[in-house]
Amino acid sequence: MELVGPICEVLKCLGDPTCTYIEHHRKLKDRMNDLQERLVRLNAMKRDVERRINAELRWGRLLREEVEKWLLDVQTVNDTMRDIDERMQNVSCFSRARLGKRVSQTVEQVEGIIERGRFPEALVIDNPSTVGVPFQSEHLEGEIMVIKDIWNYLVSDEIGMIGVCGMGGIGKTTIVKHIYYRLLKETKPLFDKIIWVTVSKELNIPKLQQNLANAMNIVGLPESELERVAVLMDKLGQRRYVLILDDVWKEISLAEVGIPKPTSSNGSKLVLTSRSIDVCISLDCKVVKVPPLSNEESMNLFLEHAGRGVLKVPSLKQILDDVVKECDGLPLAIAVIAGSMKGIYDVAEWRNALRELRDHVRSVKGVDVEIYERLKFSFDRLRDLKIQSCFLYCSLYPEDYIIPREELIEYWIDEEFLGTGSRQELDTVKMHDVMRDTALYIKGFGSRFMVKSGIGLKELPSKQEWGVDLEKVSFMMNNVLEIPPHLSPNCEILSTLLLQDNRSLERISESFFQHMHSLSILDLSNTSIEQLPNSVSNLETLNALVLCGCHKLRYVPSLEKLKALRKLNLQSTGIEKVPKEMNGFDAARLTKLEIFEGRFTELIEFNAYTKSIQGQELTSYLLVMAPLKAKFKVNEMTQELTLKCDGVRDSRVSELAKIIVANK
Repeated sequence: MELVGPICEVLKCLGDPTCTYIEHHRKLKDRMNDLQERLVRLNAMKRDVERRINAELRWGRLLREEVEKWLLDVQTVNDTMRDIDERMQNVSCFSRARLGKRVSQTVEQVEGIIERGRFPEALVIDNPSTVGVPFQSEHLEGEIMVIKDIWNYLVSDEIGMIGVCGMGGIGKTTIVKHIYYRLLKETKPLFDKIIWVTVSKELNIPKLQQNLANAMNIVGLPESELERVAVLMDKLGQRRYVLILDDVWKEISLAEVGIPKPTSSNGSKLVLTSRSIDVCISLDCKVVKVPPLSNEESMNLFLEHAGRGVLKVPSLKQILDDVVKECDGLPLAIAVIAGSMKGIYDVAEWRNALRELRDHVRSVKGVDVEIYERLKFSFDRLRDLKIQSCFLYCSLYPEDYIIPREELIEYWIDEEFLGTGSRQELDTVKMHDVMRDTALYIKGFGSRFMVKSGIGLKELPSKQEWGVDLEKVSFMMNNVLEIPPHLSPNCEILSTLLLQDNRSLERISESFFQHMHSLSILDLSNTSIEQLPNSVSNLETLNALVLCGCHKLRYVPSLEKLKALRKLNLQSTGIEKVPKEMNGFDAARLTKLEIFEGRFTELIEFNAYTKSIQGQELTSYLLVMAPLKAKFKVNEMTQELTLKCDGVRDSRVSELAKIIVANK
């Protein structure tokens, strides 16, 4: 009788061929190890996805259903793993095969979840009730008549398309945001759908179509151009909508995008903003021109930003009037220049500021560059080179891109603009398009920036475009496929190269980095490269090497010469073994390493060095990592701290030191 249970267990497995039963029985331990390794990868992906969600899930946005489902599946499979772990503790010889089969099935399940978790597109969609702008309406000074005109055209049956035009920085977007929020607040909605999409200077039709699809909650827009157009035409044609296209630089064919032309019969409306009246006319829009602010409106706006305390100094009245006049009625210039003068009451300083402002504006000709020079005046008054550098750095991102706080501050720290204790200063940053143009205008002279980010590039510029005076280069968020052998630019002063989020990038030639001897920041994260060129080994000034999200990456060359390396990020890569320079006592070669991030499948040891953290000198620590265990020991402390975690813990020095100090 005692054998009945075990025999039944065996019989349950005999539905499979005997060899499969034996295989499940014999290889249970190996498959458990395999499952644990895959779960480490899966939970690493989960943490990366959660970080992306935190960055993307801003006001008015919702998590995609497929992402919610994926996160639930990850939770379910982790629960399954805990159940398997418990059964492993008491597994008998006869139940071993059945458990082995379950482990094998779970391995396949985890692989499927990993494959589904790549998420090349956004993790969030716009909330249908608040589609578009991720920030609140700003204070309006003047422009009441412009707003009234636009509103009258919207409620009129005769006008289908409205073009709001005016020079950069004059307040077009602010005015249209006011209209947008007014439409949302209507107690009796005039339209079925209110949609806001920012177009930007570099017109990218597929990106525009995807943004429209996100706004309409269309999941899985077809790859075929004709099918994409048909889907958008159909979905938009079913609604009475207002579509706001902000910052249009070139003529757009609505039919090519998939936007039905608004007419009196369908009741829909299109509102666009543009610096060019020709763009508005080409689309047959009713043109609404935004005039500069009047002198009175300009003064009111200036005082709002500079403070009214300046009125208490009678000798400043004339200088104040002259400074406001030099702003030429442009709200952006007024706000920025006034902000730079806030809290200053010294007559001599105001007089110098007026002279500098006039010199800036009168040194150039042309509407756009005059605006840039007005804004450059405020930039020059920042005085602090590091603060100026922080401002200019934002222009490396695509136009109208909302930059996550943590990411931007990490870059500023890598560039040594900020110290390592400056991580909590801001939430997100969205650079005004005119401010970005101003930053690129400033970096068009001397040591230059080359910025072609987020514009759909499929190949890098030719060697001739890579000047010897380039300081920073950004090709992030494009569709570059490879960097060919013939591209070996001579960029001896290039310090920053940003190539992240080129998800199709598979190959980088050996010659590409040969003449970049001053390179300090190299970001190749979220690309499809399988190996780093050996020439990276010679980038002796490299401070940060960021490779996170390179899932196919299997090979990193020797880092022995990279003695300036402060940060190495190998999170979510295919690298399973720690670079030998960081294993055991070899880490002494990388004496400046402060941040090392990665997850590995084997037990490793390495020494690293760090500066004083939280007032305590931690000259070195020993880190031992295995898939389900993390163990830390600091030389100055006699106590050893052991932590158990779901997979290998990131080894960021500052975070680990805080854990250790807190548990001393």
